[in-house]
Amino acid sequence: MSELHYMSAVEQARLIRTRQVSAVELVQAHLDRIEQVNPGVNAIVTLTAESALERAKEADTSVPRGPLHGLPIAHKDLVDTAGIRTTYGSLQFADHVPESDDLIVTRLRAAGAITVGKTNTPEFGTGSHTVNEVFGATRNPYDRSRSAGGSSGGAAAALASGMVPLADGSDMGGSLRNPASFCNVVGLRPTPGRVPDIADRAAWFTLATLGPMARTVDDLVLMFQVISGFHPGSPYAITEPFAPDPELSVQGLRVAYSPDLGGLPVDPATAAVTATAPRVFESLGAHVEQVDLDLSDAEDAFRVYRAWSYAMNFSGLRDPGPNIAWNVEQGRRVTGDDLARAEQLRTGLYQRMAAFFDTYDVLIAPVSQVPPFPVEQPYVTEVDGDPMPDYLAWMRSAYWVSVLHAPAASVPAGFTESGLPVGVQIVGRPFADATVLRFARAFEQVTGYGTRRPAL
Repeated sequence: MSELHYMSAVEQARLIRTRQVSAVELVQAHLDRIEQVNPGVNAIVTLTAESALERAKEADTSVPRGPLHGLPIAHKDLVDTAGIRTTYGSLQFADHVPESDDLIVTRLRAAGAITVGKTNTPEFGTGSHTVNEVFGATRNPYDRSRSAGGSSGGAAAALASGMVPLADGSDMGGSLRNPASFCNVVGLRPTPGRVPDIADRAAWFTLATLGPMARTVDDLVLMFQVISGFHPGSPYAITEPFAPDPELSVQGLRVAYSPDLGGLPVDPATAAVTATAPRVFESLGAHVEQVDLDLSDAEDAFRVYRAWSYAMNFSGLRDPGPNIAWNVEQGRRVTGDDLARAEQLRTGLYQRMAAFFDTYDVLIAPVSQVPPFPVEQPYVTEVDGDPMPDYLAWMRSAYWVSVLHAPAASVPAGFTESGLPVGVQIVGRPFADATVLRFARAFEQVTGYGTRRPAL
């Protein structure tokens, strides 16, 4: 049991259910692991060891509450947790303690999960590099001189390090997928509405979504079934519950491969790893075709919607960080004509991709355009010789997909020659989350890249 912290969540749940391991033993094993490795990684920023052990004792003497009974979990420091400090990565909220849980936390706790802490995130989740003025930077477990990605970088690094078996995250422009790619774990951006969120403003905003992260696809599915499902507090929540695809094989299914999503620059080290994915799916019996795909209309649509949302949500914030301030300023310039253009571009993309997915079951492409970059670097300034105009531009391969209203998973796809993780992005038609995870599991099972652990 010395490697209990690296067992899958599915196996940990089985051990708890059959009473081969107690919840106290399981939680303590993860708390020990956090004590051992978190100082060098900085993934868990608020630890709840005492309350976690109390809940574990209760779990050992109670009837199992759900599929996650006794399993430790960490929540992104953007979601509210009753009685637990939630800073949003902002100095203004450094001592903030919410009075109630967000819906995703409520569902996880109801399923028996035990909160051991909060995971690091950039200020209000702004950016794909996890660093803030409250807690500093989260470091990549595979190379602590490198970024863990973001904005769910703390979650991804905690999973990769064996601190927790499951973690929640959120994604507007890649924040579930990019850190999963950087840290060799699995992250799913679900179809918006699959994991409902109760918003007190902009309840109809579909560019951002909550989602699950784990070390394996089966673990992710275990968590996904808990956090998904209808809630009347969200006006676009999907009514039918998520159910995994009972079929495991991808033989005979159709895969479109785009190495650059229509001309995006991709670092050669990332491109070399991603280029191996088509051969894997071919070996599994899928029909793979490289496609010329142009998603460039997503650029304007994403930036307009994102800017508008920042102006609405953060205009009243005192002394925001530079990324927040820049986004708010961009949002204040958005006009009605801009929103109309963005809506038309997004509608056109949706209809074209609907036709695309009549031909193909999934699209595979790079998650991120670069491998993990130096942790001291605020953001990527150039990709394969192309200068990036701002801190957003290097993540186009993720945020263009966000505009499609489609499910997208990042699955470990291999390592660069210097040992840095790279993920492959699997995108499906809207509402076909189960199909995406079917392909992700098939890829994971035959490659086994996700079983390679960091040398911590």
